[in-house]
Amino acid sequence: MLAARPFLALIRNSGAEPRVIEYLKTPPDRETLVGLIRAMGITTRQLLRRKGTPYDELGLDDPKWSDDQLIDLMLKHPILINRPIVVTPLGTRLCRPSEVVLDILPSPQRGAFAKEDGEAVVDAEGRRVRQHA
Repeated sequence: MLAARPFLALIRNSGAEPRVIEYLKTPPDRETLVGLIRAMGITTRQLLRRKGTPYDELGLDDPKWSDDQLIDLMLKHPILINRPIVVTPLGTRLCRPSEVVLDILPSPQRGAFAKEDGEAVVDAEGRRVRQHA
C-alpha cells in the first residue's frame, strides 16, 4: 500500500478509520492545545512549524517568546502548529516521521506498507520494518 499521507494510511492499515480535524478550519482552543503539548511530552517550541508559516517574519527563533506567547501565536496563526498530531488510547504523538504513529496504534498492521519513495515501513505480515542507520 502506498499513500500520500502515510500516517493516515498506517492508521487505516490497522483497521481503524481516523477522525481528521482540519486545524486550519477548526483550530484548537487554548486548553486543547496546551493539553496536546502536555500529552505529547514536548515543549511548546517543538510544536512550532517553520516551513510555509510566518515563523521567520514573526522572529520566533528569538528566545524572548514565552510558552504562553507562543501558544497565543499558534492560536492566532494555526498554520504555526506542526502536524500531524495523532491521539489514540495508547498516547498522543506528533507523527513526524509518519511511522511514529505505529507506537500508539492499538491494533496491529494488517499488511505491508511502504512510503511513496518505496521505503518499507511494514512487512507483509504487518510487522514494523526497522531501518538501519
